[in-house]
Amino acid sequence: MTIGVIGGSGIYDALPLENTRKEEISTPYGEPSEAVTLGELAERDVAFLPRHGENHQHPPTDAAYRANIYALKSVGVDRVIATNAVGSLREDLPPRTLVVPDQIFDRTKHRTPTFFGDGMVVHMGFADPYCPEMVSHLAESAREATDDGTKTQEDGTYVCIEGPQYSTRAESEFYRDQGWDIVGMTAIPEAKLAREAELSYATVAGVTDYDVWKQDSEVTLEEVLENAAANQDAINAVVERAIRTMPEDFESEAWSALEGTINTPQEAIPEETLERVDLLAGDYLD
Repeated sequence: MTIGVIGGSGIYDALPLENTRKEEISTPYGEPSEAVTLGELAERDVAFLPRHGENHQHPPTDAAYRANIYALKSVGVDRVIATNAVGSLREDLPPRTLVVPDQIFDRTKHRTPTFFGDGMVVHMGFADPYCPEMVSHLAESAREATDDGTKTQEDGTYVCIEGPQYSTRAESEFYRDQGWDIVGMTAIPEAKLAREAELSYATVAGVTDYDVWKQDSEVTLEEVLENAAANQDAINAVVERAIRTMPEDFESEAWSALEGTINTPQEAIPEETLERVDLLAGDYLD
């Protein structure tokens, strides 16, 4: 197995990777956020990518989501552990809580959510946006790795907003009225692209704030960064534990997600499109 990790540089710095090397990868979808760092942990191959770049230079809307997922796929990744910083929409999920969500609500507006198009139509199921097997494994890893009283919430809905601004009060109250649990800016289109690339994908999210719905709370960058730093050790421990204990007999429906989803006859798909998607869909296009 090769396990992909998408997150901040703090995770890479903390993972005890051995035999590391960096690989610059060009993709049909542009350049990834950074070079892919390849290494080994507990005799498992690991590929790491910082979503926003090494210096956090790519904002949520403009992060190289397609190139990042394509790059991980190209080095043999078949499962991905992502990390996110999020705001809480629930009183009982205070800052410094870890959440392993199982659902997403997409409120983004300006992002490309697919590898396909350009003469090729693919309609893929996305009812369970996070791989259920990976969700269970990450949640169990969180419970085992955080013995310092850190609270872990398994399941819940992550509402993904466009950003880079935080929510308005009206939006935050609306999200709470819907019964959603956490709010962030980076789950989409990453989760959609991971499914199209047939990768088992889930995330561990660290709560940094109460968004703006709470009367005595006003989300600020200072608060977010302070709590994100406090969450970092717990998230690093969860990611390391998840890698060390990843089951060898892991099975995921994501690994055949493209089967039966290509709606365009192959003879009607432009040659340049076929070449671009060969890594992703070549097994379904003879």
